[in-house]
Amino acid sequence: MTTTLEAPATVAVPTRRKPAPSQAKRTAVRLLRRVPVWIVVAILMVVVLYPQVWMVLGSFKTQSEFLSNPALSLPETWNFDNYVTALTNGNVAQNYLNSIIVTIPSVLLIVFIGVAAGYALEVMIWKGRNAVLLYVLAGIMVPGQMILVPLFIVYFRMGITDSLLPLIITYTVMGLPLTTFLMATYFRSVPGEIFEAATVDGSGPLRSFFVIGVPMMKNAILTVGLVQFFSVWNDLLIALTFTTRPELATIQVGLLSLSDEYGSTQYGPLFAAVSINIVVLLIVFLTLNKKIMAGMAGGALKG
Repeated sequence: MTTTLEAPATVAVPTRRKPAPSQAKRTAVRLLRRVPVWIVVAILMVVVLYPQVWMVLGSFKTQSEFLSNPALSLPETWNFDNYVTALTNGNVAQNYLNSIIVTIPSVLLIVFIGVAAGYALEVMIWKGRNAVLLYVLAGIMVPGQMILVPLFIVYFRMGITDSLLPLIITYTVMGLPLTTFLMATYFRSVPGEIFEAATVDGSGPLRSFFVIGVPMMKNAILTVGLVQFFSVWNDLLIALTFTTRPELATIQVGLLSLSDEYGSTQYGPLFAAVSINIVVLLIVFLTLNKKIMAGMAGGALKG
């Protein structure tokens, strides 16, 4: 009779697990990881906001304070004389009105024609649309400075240089290529089946554009419109080229005229006019910030 020796059974030794970190410790680690990001954001905010704060404070200083006091000093008295001088003697109020008269029609024409062109190039099927899109892209590559002198000659021969009409025409033509390209990209992100279903239901191209295309592109239209608004409002070169009289000057051209007969710059009224300009644009941007971000992300949904 043979006997077999059995191996002794191994006893599993339980391993000691590390205790899970507490909620307070996890929160502290998470905050420590965010500290570098906060530092970078704080530095960027100082870099961006400091010149604007310095300019607004400078709008309350007198000319003698600019010339004798340190640049970082606060104004000795807080009054709005510089703002009154800028709006009256500096003719800034008329310049603002001219900018509004030029900017609103230009932006409306750019947006309407650009949205319609983007719809026609991307949604509608017709022969030669790819070639037309290439021509539109070629228009983006043409520097605007090259055509200012020929345009001025054409406007002069047409007899319209003594008005704001040349500015509206020039801004509209120069803003259309980029707007058309952007809107074609936004329409590309919309599934084509939507427009095909509308066509099957009896909707024509024009009705599909106004009933389907425009409502779906609201954020994109707002984004493109604001980009063109800032571009037209802040332009100096075109306005300076086609402005033949001081009473036709836009705000950017009017800022150059805030000097006396000896050519010395009046810093107080100049800072006041620039402050009004920046504050108005800042309010517009902050008011529509969410829609701008939504419109910028809309074109990235589909290549």
